[in-house]
Amino acid sequence: MAFMTLQDIDVRYDKKKQILKGLDLEVNEGELVSLLGPSGCGKTTTLRVVAGFIEPENGVFTLDGEDLTKVPVHKRNFGIVFQSYALFPHLSVYDNVAFGLKMRKLDKAEIDKKVKNILEVCGLTEFASRFPQQMSGGQRQRVALARALVIEPKLLLLDEPLSNLDAKLRINMRMEIKRIQKQLGITTLFVTHDQEECFSISDKVAVMNQGVIEQFDTPEIIYHRPKTEFVARFIGFENFLPLKKQGDVYKSEAGAVFTVEDARGEETVMGTIRPEDIRVAETGQTNNILEGTIGVRTFLGKTYQYEVQTAAGKFLVNRPAEETYEEGSSISLYLPEAKLVLVQ
Repeated sequence: MAFMTLQDIDVRYDKKKQILKGLDLEVNEGELVSLLGPSGCGKTTTLRVVAGFIEPENGVFTLDGEDLTKVPVHKRNFGIVFQSYALFPHLSVYDNVAFGLKMRKLDKAEIDKKVKNILEVCGLTEFASRFPQQMSGGQRQRVALARALVIEPKLLLLDEPLSNLDAKLRINMRMEIKRIQKQLGITTLFVTHDQEECFSISDKVAVMNQGVIEQFDTPEIIYHRPKTEFVARFIGFENFLPLKKQGDVYKSEAGAVFTVEDARGEETVMGTIRPEDIRVAETGQTNNILEGTIGVRTFLGKTYQYEVQTAAGKFLVNRPAEETYEEGSSISLYLPEAKLVLVQ
């Protein structure tokens, strides 16, 4: 049985617009699961249902076998870190972190022990006497994380906690979050719209679209084998090719023949492939070939990206910088069967 479950969750705003539509999610103990998707897909609403800020219209939320659907937020003992750090500016780092323990009326010695321990885990011991305005964004975010963790929550909720940081700090902080989460073994739900951030930190990823989860799997499987066209487009697939099944092969509208590693049962499907996975065809290859003409060439540093016009439409193709092709020249593209993915 999963440690955390959301079952058939419905949420409406103003009793009109439905935000979550029969949403199901299972999270195992100790996992870090990310909710990934564009703005308005329902990921923050899902987090707020778990936190207790929103009571769903229908459905059940359970944690460790206990139904918490109607339990108020202050009785759930969850740690929450928001996009804004929400630190008390007039309190030191030590007192910010100690705040939740003081509200629980723990004795002074126990508070001191717990605060010092979590400050050490989060790399903040030397900053204990500083105030938030004396610290960098990354340091303040670590204080917010320490404050959420010091109460020893059953669940840690992170709502786009890195979005206010610059690119370098974001990379450093996501590594810190992953390290701390694994060290403490705390079950974590992480909300983000950033694919790279999500894939680097998560054990599992739930890709959301219009209030439902379209795919829930490991980052590796979602990256290489998206199930739907929406998921494929969202995570960076840019080339799409309508295909019709004929026996053991698939044909494009222009008549090109394709074989794929993971065939589907449907008669009509959409094929997709990343720009970096397309190759230049070698002599003798017949299947999975598209003939085209090179249009715009763009320099990307280690690679060039080519727009190639084919009978099946425009394809983006990335090739090494030392392997150059002139605009206007003809080219034969090979779409490897192991890289050509069929989606719904």
